[in-house]
Amino acid sequence: MENKQLIDELNMQLANWNILYTKLHNYHWYVTGPEFFTLHEKFEELYTEAAGYVDEIAERILTIGGKPLATLKDYLNHASIEEATGSEDPQEMVTSLVNDFDIITGESKDVIHIAEETNDEVTADMFTGIRVSLEKHVWMFRAYLN
Repeated sequence: MENKQLIDELNMQLANWNILYTKLHNYHWYVTGPEFFTLHEKFEELYTEAAGYVDEIAERILTIGGKPLATLKDYLNHASIEEATGSEDPQEMVTSLVNDFDIITGESKDVIHIAEETNDEVTADMFTGIRVSLEKHVWMFRAYLN
């Protein structure tokens, strides 16, 4: 059942979600200003969601016969998103997350397509759910930014 292309794509998403998990903690800890309470709470909600995806994606990789990435070095080398700089203001934090979510949403479409080609409906369904959640977050953050 192993599919190298699908496993590679899943590992890139695993790397992305680990980077995002850390970035969201950074933002949660360092957000300041008038929107502190709103964003502090939202970032916690999002890193909790990210933690679930990290585990779900890694377990899916194992289920289909792959080996999930499991080091920070591997995550940084395989991710398509960047870690936080530590100097973002609240507006930049939200903008960065919108950009990251857009990237992951686009890549999720690729995962879904590859999974469907290999008749892996479980992985396709998992990433359809992730995509739906991210699209909603992007919509809400864009409303916040406007």
